[in-house]
Amino acid sequence: MNETKQADLFKVLGVESRIRIIDLLKKKGPLGVNELSEVLGITASAVSQHLKILRYAGLVRSERKGYWLPYEIDQSALDKCRELLTEVCTCGCKDTGRVREAELEKTEDKLTLLQKYERELKKELEEVRARIKEIATE
Repeated sequence: MNETKQADLFKVLGVESRIRIIDLLKKKGPLGVNELSEVLGITASAVSQHLKILRYAGLVRSERKGYWLPYEIDQSALDKCRELLTEVCTCGCKDTGRVREAELEKTEDKLTLLQKYERELKKELEEVRARIKEIATE
């Protein structure tokens, strides 16, 4: 992906409503404009405009099912975004879950930073376990 396309992708993702739309689609699966509008508290017209931009950027896709037009995440496009962010990330984690070495080197209180990181990981693990339990009971 060339730098112009990368910059355009960051512009697309630089709008809070679009991030919220992506987050909702990731969590709830395919949704229509009206459902997204209700949850987000913005007009269906505004949601449609955001979805148009997200679709043009290749982050979401839709396929008509009768009268319903559900939108869903294009997971491969999100994976490419993740790869791009990993390339430009300077925290030192390299998307592996390892301690953020660059952050660790800069701080004087390494213990506090590591304890904070441990709490973040525990919280993330709890969320994953809750999601697994939710899916298992469906």
